[in-house]
Amino acid sequence: MDGSTLDTAPFRDARYAPRALEVERQGQTLILRNPMPYSDAVRTTTAPLARWAAQAPDRVWLAERDGEGWRTVTYADAKAQVEALAGGLQGLGLRRGQPLLILARNGVDHARIAYAAMSLGAPAAPVSPQYGLKGADLTRLQHAVERLKPAAVYADDAEAFGDALAAPFLAGLPVVVSRNARPGDVAFEALLKSPPLAPQAQPDDVAKLLLTSGSTGKPKAVVCTHANIALNAAQIEACYADPDPPVLVNSAPWSHSLGANAILHMVLHRGGTLYIDAGQPVPGRFGETVRNLSEVATTYHNMVPAGWAMFVGELERDEALAARFFEKVRVLQYGGASMAQSILDRVQAVAVRTVGERITFAAGYGATETGPTACNIHWLNARSGMVGLPTPGTAVKLVPAGEGGKFEIRVKGPQVSPGYLDQPEATAQAFDEDGFYRLGDAARLADPEDPAAGLVFDGRLVENFKLASGTFVAAGALRVAAVSAIGGVVSDAVVCGEGQEGVGLMLFLDAKAVERLGSPEAVRAAIVEALSRMNAAAKGGGGRIARALILDGAPDAASGELTDKGYINQALARDRRPKELERLFAETPDEGVMVF
Repeated sequence: MDGSTLDTAPFRDARYAPRALEVERQGQTLILRNPMPYSDAVRTTTAPLARWAAQAPDRVWLAERDGEGWRTVTYADAKAQVEALAGGLQGLGLRRGQPLLILARNGVDHARIAYAAMSLGAPAAPVSPQYGLKGADLTRLQHAVERLKPAAVYADDAEAFGDALAAPFLAGLPVVVSRNARPGDVAFEALLKSPPLAPQAQPDDVAKLLLTSGSTGKPKAVVCTHANIALNAAQIEACYADPDPPVLVNSAPWSHSLGANAILHMVLHRGGTLYIDAGQPVPGRFGETVRNLSEVATTYHNMVPAGWAMFVGELERDEALAARFFEKVRVLQYGGASMAQSILDRVQAVAVRTVGERITFAAGYGATETGPTACNIHWLNARSGMVGLPTPGTAVKLVPAGEGGKFEIRVKGPQVSPGYLDQPEATAQAFDEDGFYRLGDAARLADPEDPAAGLVFDGRLVENFKLASGTFVAAGALRVAAVSAIGGVVSDAVVCGEGQEGVGLMLFLDAKAVERLGSPEAVRAAIVEALSRMNAAAKGGGGRIARALILDGAPDAASGELTDKGYINQALARDRRPKELERLFAETPDEGVMVF
């Protein structure tokens, strides 16, 4: 617009508060603390609903698609409805400490009944819809039910979750249903007519029980108290000097802490508006996300890297979409996995072309057990791979873990869970001798001489492995480097090579790569050229790619290979493809394997 380039264009004001950091050194261990004050006045999840119902009664809290338009609920209406639902749940026998199992996609009814349960002091226990939809392996749901011991169930659609609701392990529990209720089910609309009940919950009551991903074993139920969730929202708010309520379009599932706490509850805490997106970052489901973002001008947008990889192509092709998207947005964010720098740069290029400004790219870091937000980027940033610095009131311990300036990350703060439901041994093992929660992740300093420059994510410690030569492979960092090097041709990669002579990649193609490049041969040539350049710049055997194989199709969500947060479970992806893994490392590889 004004001749600016990607490097010289100014950033739009993100309305961040000043950065603050204190550094303590204990030998080779570093402790980073953020001394920025934050408000601890709100300590339950339902208190913000009362606040905004009084201060902005007609403002929309939640909206979801209803044909061509939107079904909305205001703060005043939501407060009254949540209190009625709380009274109805109490009438069904739900009491403090007794979980409400939620089998539902994100939706207005889901949010209202979850907050109603929490207002009673009864934990909301949303599980991944994948656990209970038709065709699902119900053993995962059965394990969840055995762990959670719910006293009642909510389902948004009794037909969609029919097999699960009929399972013996849910027999005898009262079931509340929004659509397609069966004989004996309680209609959601009927529950809305119950006598209202004012919030009963206290800060130390359990607000939510959220299941871990289960990537390293059977999922555990993470205890999230009202204070954990409320104070984490206050910590995030303190990162900004922004009095305006945020406006979001978001699809992150509420069965995970990113969607449930960092998005849904953050919006409530700040009195914002959330447009619930039913799209998903997979071919055939992403069009709904594009449709929503073409209508709603957001102020903040958070999406998993797979979503950004798909969305940037739409922005590049559709000037009207780009104009709408960049109209008001002040902060872009990705989470759930690391994102290739090439994707970030392409988004920024469209922003500069459209509005003459770059939009800061943030990233949050944490786990279900940490609220989830332990760290985030709260300064202007155009670099991928960063996870920022501690949020206000949070301390991060960096313990040396191997060579190359790698640290293990541990966290302490008011947002950190007290532990796992009915698993005292697992709880004890999760914390170190100083009370810091062990996340099992690695990080390094962006600038070894200046901790205030922030932390760079360096992969899951359990994902890393060694080659036959003993060379260490940082799988997470290598995956990001490879996807970034290939530059939009692939959507993701699975890093392989435990005990092998060299590193192998199993590649998922970008859905429109062949269309853009013209032929499968051109796609293959682009991959070979990109990985060859990457190998030439690699400094060690653990950073070089020895072989690569293009996979057919896309990651499978039904199996859990593609999580409902939109990233690939690397271990499961390898386990599900023994034939491809054998091909990749065959002594005499076939012509489909690229050898470097």
